[in-house]
Amino acid sequence: MKIRQECSLARLHTNPKHVILANSPELKFINALCSGLVDEAVGYFREKKLFGDVPPVVDVPYGRFEGLSEIRKFAEGWLDTFHAQSATVQPVVQTRANGRSVSEVVINFVVDGEINQVPMFVVGDLRTPDTLDEVRMYCHFTYVPGLTAYRKPMFTPAHLEMGDPGLLTGSVREYYEALHHVPGVDVDRIMKAMSKDCIFGGYEPIKDVVLEKPSYEEIRVKYEHMRTYIPSCVGMRFETIIDDGVTCVIEWVHIVSEKGQRELGRVAMSGIAAYERGDDGLLCAIRICDYANYERTIDWTKTPVSKEEAMQTNLVKEFPAGVGRKPQS
Repeated sequence: MKIRQECSLARLHTNPKHVILANSPELKFINALCSGLVDEAVGYFREKKLFGDVPPVVDVPYGRFEGLSEIRKFAEGWLDTFHAQSATVQPVVQTRANGRSVSEVVINFVVDGEINQVPMFVVGDLRTPDTLDEVRMYCHFTYVPGLTAYRKPMFTPAHLEMGDPGLLTGSVREYYEALHHVPGVDVDRIMKAMSKDCIFGGYEPIKDVVLEKPSYEEIRVKYEHMRTYIPSCVGMRFETIIDDGVTCVIEWVHIVSEKGQRELGRVAMSGIAAYERGDDGLLCAIRICDYANYERTIDWTKTPVSKEEAMQTNLVKEFPAGVGRKPQS
């Protein structure tokens, strides 16, 4: 079957070293969705989460579905949302730790006899080894027909401060300390945390898909650009850390400064990234999924909250000068 829309996730990151548990519930859930098995998909949840007397949740780029009846509606509309007649799932990477399991997959949606490939993170909060309390999915908005560039934060931060790199280890900690270095990203330090053959990308927007591995210098250019707005305009606060010792997956929400809002139109959103360590301890792969630099394209008639509410979410006057740390001794 002809591929009409290709992505680079599987091409860049398929690796025989990646161990994937086929019976992990978040992977079985996404397979059930793509097979049209609505009852099976809903069956991975219970009436309430294990704790808290609250309903189970599925949160996806185009909406939040709480409770079994809403999850059923989501499952019934899954293929239609992507204008697809059928779909199959290709697992690429899986990270299981800290009571969560993350499957990074390519979904092959069959649309009018051709394949549209969509790379997705599927994050499952495990209730038991076989059931789920919550699922969160991430993909770039350009892969979802009719979606605009806004992802309402899924987490409410306990306080409006950037994530503490001390919660991370090794090259991932070094990377984040350099990323949030004041007054700007310490690009040299970030590059030293990566191996020379580090692979960057996999979740990029449709128009920017490049199937070849970017060079070390091309990766550097990306971080030189980030230096222009991190951390003065926007920061990341960790909300989950799923680290199996090889790959560290971080879900975050943005914190935006008044400068970032004024000069770049930045608004707080949810995002996710995976950082994979090689045998030498350095980063051998970085996969980021967010809507950075698309904020000015948002159609506020299509968002779940008003522009005014979104602009006030996680807004701070400025970031403190103490952000960013010295290398570990």
